This record gives sequence, C-alpha cells and structure tokens, in this order.
Amino acid sequence: MTAENEETLAEAFWAVARQLRRGSRDALAPWGISPSHGRALMVIARLGPIRLSALSDHLRIAARSTTEVADALEERGLVRRLPDPTDRRATLVELTDAGRELVHAMHASRSAEAEAVFGALGEKDRAALARILAALRAAPATRPGEG
Repeated sequence: MTAENEETLAEAFWAVARQLRRGSRDALAPWGISPSHGRALMVIARLGPIRLSALSDHLRIAARSTTEVADALEERGLVRRLPDPTDRRATLVELTDAGRELVHAMHASRSAEAEAVFGALGEKDRAALARILAALRAAPATRPGEG
C-alpha cells in the first residue's frame, strides 16, 4: 500500500467515532431517546439536580435548546423541575425514578455497544487508548495557522 492510499490518523479516528455514534444511536433506539436527550440524561445522572444554564454549558448547546430538551424529558416523565433553593429565580432539573431506571438501562446497553467496538483490543491496548484519549481531551485545541 502506498502512502497515498493509507488512511490518515484523522480518518481512522473519525471512522471509529462514527461507528461509536451509530452504536450509541442504535443502543438508544429501543427507548425512543435521541442522542441529545440521552446525553442530557447522563449529565443529570452524573451531576444530580442541575440548573438549566449549567446543563446547557455541559451539553454545549444554547439555553433555548436546553429548555426544549428539558421540556421533552419532563413530558416523558424522565426529569422534573424544582426550584433552586439558593436562587428563587433559577430552576433545577433532576431525574425521576423512571429517568434513573432508563439511565441504568442505557448504561448497560452502551457498555455492550462499547464492548463490541473495543472488544478487539487487549488490556494493554485499551489502557494505552484511554491514556491517549485523556491526553487529547486535556490538550488545548489549536486550529491550523494558530500558535
């Protein structure tokens, strides 16, 4: 294989990312949950009751979009809104019992999907990949032409 035909590191990375995204979407399908709603549920599960503004920051979406996500999840009985005890103008969202059950099921399904992808790697390779991904996440992003 010549250098021209070799897959670049970025191409390989994005191919695996697409594979993971497709697996995640498929894992959420039985519950009729979109990936964005699934991410919101996971953040709320991890952080506990959270202000909509903080949820917006964690999801990296506009405040209006976060409100729409919370509305949809509340309509399905997966989250509830409650007043913020430290600021009467703010609202928190927290998981309901049904939301916690769904998050538990989603974790199990996503773990199985991840195992299908990463199962081809041995323990040393998994540890190396985890270390590399952590380093990439911690590194400041630079764009071509920047410092």
